[in-house]
Amino acid sequence: MIKSISITNHLDESINMELGRPEKSGFLIKRIDGLGPSKANINSTELSTSDGAIYNSARVGSRNIVLQLKFLDKPTIEFIRQLSYKYFPIKKRIKIEIETDTRICETFGYIESNEPDIFSNQESTQISILCPDPYFYSKETIITVFHSVDSKFEFPFSNESLVSNLIEFGVITSKTEQTIYYSGDSENGVVIKMHALGPATNITIYNTGTKEKMRIDSSKLVTLLGAGINSGDEIIISTVKGSKYISLFRNGVYYNIFNCLDKGANWFQLTKGDNVFAYTTNEGLTNLEFRIEHQIVYEGI
Repeated sequence: MIKSISITNHLDESINMELGRPEKSGFLIKRIDGLGPSKANINSTELSTSDGAIYNSARVGSRNIVLQLKFLDKPTIEFIRQLSYKYFPIKKRIKIEIETDTRICETFGYIESNEPDIFSNQESTQISILCPDPYFYSKETIITVFHSVDSKFEFPFSNESLVSNLIEFGVITSKTEQTIYYSGDSENGVVIKMHALGPATNITIYNTGTKEKMRIDSSKLVTLLGAGINSGDEIIISTVKGSKYISLFRNGVYYNIFNCLDKGANWFQLTKGDNVFAYTTNEGLTNLEFRIEHQIVYEGI
């Protein structure tokens, strides 16, 4: 069951429309279309000598969400109608966040139309939102830590013993292989973050299940920036479709190090179920704080 829909406009102003408490926002949601899986376009070639066709490819089209809202008279209907112009501005980009009993997910779209029925006993409007990305994404980013230091020190504190050390200031997590369980409806990329505590050479990342790998060539990095990976450097790799990149953050500046990847590098995608990732280096394996971040992709609410 859908609990609420939050809209954030291009000015980062938000309104939360609760389905059970419409008087709080002034908008009564009468109907919402376009929350299920988007329609797929199947491309095929008809056969001239036999029945049927040959499958070629398939793609999912963009999403069209249509809201039908009734204006309440709190404080006035005219005020609420003009409020709809503020949060649903024509041709502007907005964020849509939907909360249900089991998940909170979000997507982005552009306002195609806002058509209020002004001369009506029950004044309302119909809003059309076009979402180029047909999927919904979990609001929460899931982080899988391989090697890092987790802070444990909090105030107030008490040791509770004169002979034993009970207070933990931090815990070192050190693994070079981790399993990421992905429960999404469609494949999604990841964001890999590595923070260098010291020198490291020729970092190679593996998806052990698919045998895919991605390797950063240290010699190419030296040629590009004049030095390899050193203490304080941070490498960020995104394999998310439509936002793929690899950059190095050093001394307050981001550098594009895409050309430092080996030829034939694979851009990892999470598939439903267990995804096992591992990493290694020629030198400096323990000098890397390594983590992978991802969101869950949903086909519909």
